[in-house]
Amino acid sequence: MAGDIVPSPNIWHWPEVYETENRAQDVEGAVWSALAEICDWSGRDVVDVGCGDGFHLPRFAATARTVTGVEPHEPLVRRARARSAGLPGVTVLSGSAQRLPLPDASRDLVHARTAYFFGPGCEPGIREADRVLRPGGMLAIVDLDTTVGPYGDWMRADLPSYRPAEVDAFFDRAGFDCRRVRTAWRFTDRASLVAVLRIEFSARVAARAVDEVPGLEFPVGYRVLSRRKPVGVIAGR
Repeated sequence: MAGDIVPSPNIWHWPEVYETENRAQDVEGAVWSALAEICDWSGRDVVDVGCGDGFHLPRFAATARTVTGVEPHEPLVRRARARSAGLPGVTVLSGSAQRLPLPDASRDLVHARTAYFFGPGCEPGIREADRVLRPGGMLAIVDLDTTVGPYGDWMRADLPSYRPAEVDAFFDRAGFDCRRVRTAWRFTDRASLVAVLRIEFSARVAARAVDEVPGLEFPVGYRVLSRRKPVGVIAGR
């Protein structure tokens, strides 16, 4: 599995700071609201691909029948298991988006948030999600919208080869619907905001971002991409 994995530049190295980031993200709940409108997971079987240390598992577990977190980085697998210990129906497995350790046609929602599914090159993960989804099940991908500033401006400054229009075209060709969501990241103190920006960006861009945010919050755009598996499709075909 190691050859399939691209190390995460933030949570793998700074899980505690990333915890702060997770708590600051989507303070208005706009992403969760959009996701729930697209696919209600109540009473259903959910997979969270690239679940990290399991931050989103309790949210799904509140209403889902079962929740399976899949994460390739073993230290994060251990953290996710500790976080979800005692939550009924929650399991955390070691695995990758390209090789989900799950049976065919066994889940209703495959969810991934800012993990693996970044555009061209993620075709193996899309095929694998289709394999484990039941007919009528949903693959939902939550990713940052780099066309929305200021966060998107900072991302493109660090990734000059990233082409948002090409990524959008890729998912459109693959049959995904796209809902654009605007929300905010809000921090409790300035030190937390600065620490998060420093693990997300190069030193140069992080310094720029710190200068451009005078307070404790800034707007952020997301894309919620979704594709439903057709009823009648046989796994592996």
